[in-house]
Order: sequence, then structure tokens, then C-alpha cells
Amino acid sequence: MVDTKRPETDVERPSGPDTTGPDTTAVRTALWRALHVEVDDPPHVLEDEIGLRLADPPDGWRDRPDMGREATSGFRASIVARARFIEDLVAERAAAGTGQYVLLGAGLDTFAQRRPDLASRLTVFEVDQPGTQAWKRQRLIDLGYGIADWLRLVPVDFEAGASWRDKAAAAGFDVARPAVVASTGVSMYLTREANAATLRELATLAPGSTVAMTFTLPLDLIDERDRQGWIFSEQGARNSGTPFISFFSPGEFIGLARAAGFTDVRHVAGSDLGDKYFDGRADGLRMSTGEDFLIATV
Repeated sequence: MVDTKRPETDVERPSGPDTTGPDTTAVRTALWRALHVEVDDPPHVLEDEIGLRLADPPDGWRDRPDMGREATSGFRASIVARARFIEDLVAERAAAGTGQYVLLGAGLDTFAQRRPDLASRLTVFEVDQPGTQAWKRQRLIDLGYGIADWLRLVPVDFEAGASWRDKAAAAGFDVARPAVVASTGVSMYLTREANAATLRELATLAPGSTVAMTFTLPLDLIDERDRQGWIFSEQGARNSGTPFISFFSPGEFIGLARAAGFTDVRHVAGSDLGDKYFDGRADGLRMSTGEDFLIATV
């Protein structure tokens, strides 16, 4: 298995103040989504080549060690499965009347561009660092997608202690109305205390809100055939200066959510997503275990 956190991707970044662009993890996620369409057999769990257009990597990106078709298949499958799961959840909640969707750490997410049929029924708030948001705004304009009226790119300087809710409210987020809030691939970079604080804040959303948050399992709870991949991933993250800090058993993370104020919580295992989206595939594509979901309702 390869280092899945290698800082190898250079992308074109628009010039101007505070346009530092997405981090390497966000770019890699976008490239894996595109690779799923290119190298995996249909039916595709998620069809997303727009992220590739946004990232605009240099020629030869498919030959990078972290883009190997076989070596990265499990992580690639996990990335598209979690995105599909979130979008299915958003569709379900929108049908029930929820009108707001917040992506915390949106990166190069392309839901708004790929699914305008669903996104246009919502107000979509993409929250990320100011440099990333400025870069993405310009890329969307340059590529002709523009910024739809119902899409709000919300820059938040988390390192300075800014509140995403305050910034989102300034962009039109109605704190009195229910929302779907998604946070994927973030919790392992935060301390236990920071995760608890995040959950406490999310527990104060309007009644009827739904939170979908991923967490990473301790190594001994990960399927043995997937452990080596996570070991390499953790080593790569550490080497690139963004180490994995927090690991939780399902019981621990559910307990953290209940302590934060949630009463309606459930655990969705990565293996459940594997059964849902990859069962019976002729190509044998399967997702790596190790990242599970907490679904909590206010």
C-alpha cells in the first residue's frame, strides 16, 4: 500500500491575495473520485470528474504512486462511498423538508455543480479556510460554472478561532431552521477535546437537524487486511506535518456525542457502506475499512 498523504500535487493557483488553494488531501480526494470513473467498472458509486477540472493537476498525475489503480483501490472506494452516502442522506432529508446543507471542510467538493437538481432545492454552505475558498471561487468562475444563488462559499479562519456558525449566519444560514451538516475526514486531525467541542456546538443546531461525521477507528478494530494501508497513511500524514491525532471506537464516539447533548445517535460502519454500494460487483472493488460514520439528530 502507498503513502496516501504524500504532498506531491501541484495545482494551478489563481494569483491574488489570500488564494493559497486547497491542501494536498483535498486535491487527492478529487483525483480519486475522477479515477473511480476512469478505471473502475460501472456502475460507478459516484460520478465526479469536475473535481479533476478544478484541481487541474500537471500531466502525469495518473502515474503518481498515490494514484495506482490497484494499490489505492480500497481508499478510492471509501472516498466515493462516503460522498455518495452523504448525498443520499441529503436527498432524504431534503425530501422531508430540510432546506439547508452545510459542508464543514468542503475542499473540492462538487455536489453543487454535479447535482443542481438537488442542490438548487437547498441553500448550500461550503465552509473552509479563506485561501481555499478564494481559490475555489475563482476556479469555478474561470471554468464557467459560476456561483449559483443558492451556493454560499463561507471562508472561516479556524486557526484564528472563528466560528463557522457566525460566518455562515452572515452568509444567510438560518440558525432557527434545521440543516444537514457533514464533516468527513476531519475528526482524526483534531484532539479529543476539539472533537467534543465540535459536537457540543453541533448539538445546539435547530431541532430536526442531522449531523453526519466520520471518525477513524483504532488500528486493532480495523480489518486485518486493511491495517497496513492505514499504517502507511498515518506515517504519510505524520511526515507531511498533519498527523492523525484521534482514534475512536464506535462506542467511544457515540458516547462523546451523547455527552455533547445528542440523544438520537447511530453508528454506520464502513462495512455497511461496503455492503450498500459495492456488494455483487463483478470487478471485486471493495472499500477499505477503518472510517465509520456517526449520524446524530437534534
